Amino acid sequence: SSLECWVVEWVPGQWPAARAALVAMAAARQPLLLLGRRWSLQQALSAPKYRQFAAAAAAVDVASMRNFGISAHIDSGKTTLTERVLFYTGRIKAIHEVRGKDGVGATMDHMELEREKGITITSAATFCSWQLLGKDHHMNLIDTPGHVDFTIEVERALRVLDGAVLVCCGVGGVQSQTITVDRQMKRYEVPRVVFINKLDRYGADPFHVLGQIRKKLGLTIQPVQLPIGEEDNFIGVCDLVTEKASYFEGKDGSSRRIDEIPKELKEKVAEHRANLLETLADVDDEFAEIYLESDEVPIDAIHAAIRRT
Repeated sequence: SSLECWVVEWVPGQWPAARAALVAMAAARQPLLLLGRRWSLQQALSAPKYRQFAAAAAAVDVASMRNFGISAHIDSGKTTLTERVLFYTGRIKAIHEVRGKDGVGATMDHMELEREKGITITSAATFCSWQLLGKDHHMNLIDTPGHVDFTIEVERALRVLDGAVLVCCGVGGVQSQTITVDRQMKRYEVPRVVFINKLDRYGADPFHVLGQIRKKLGLTIQPVQLPIGEEDNFIGVCDLVTEKASYFEGKDGSSRRIDEIPKELKEKVAEHRANLLETLADVDDEFAEIYLESDEVPIDAIHAAIRRT
């Protein structure tokens, strides 16, 4: 495969050492192979070919690193979403579609059979970086299969994740494998955000999907963004936290323009923002104090409460 990846021999009781070795690999942005024998962390990083990893790992803030996975029902757009993450973070230079007309295929579908059938069969791992407020954030990303026959791949991936993205189709909503994946995430206590995909398709209704998530998955959930436009007229999103609108323009949406919320959506944004703050106050005591004592809740406090919950 042309993908960067890591392969670690599983040794019972030595996961902390393996995890530290993976941190070193991510810092050096190189594949780390520990095969054929049982390596301790000291042995791996003291070997000549791995010594560079130890030096690089020392300079990386582990607090800014995350392992996260993308899971969903089949054909919800997991691999397509992963392709966009890699493109907008600069890991790849062009976007290729699953079973696209150019014959290249998505980056994470590295097996020939995956490219031929247009489905993900095995979990695929890669990494990317994103700079925010002058600070680098490193993300190890795992794209998992959606088909029920390969659900064991999702199970294996969830064991090592710090967080997950649960993708729901804006048209199909909560489907059978969505329920299975949600159950797996609950079993391993993996925090997740829900991403409602395909809002540019005919019949997409994100609020109907939110209702399904509450009813079928039993999750306490509130949107943090609202779409601007529907179906073919979907052109951007409104951020409920900052109360700003984002439009993605130019080729492949690579240019982001931040503007004021459209007048026709201001009332709707205010309503959903109030619901978001009330829900956060219900589930987070620290935020509840700020919410009850302040006329204007600071944006930083809202972001912090979302992270905690």
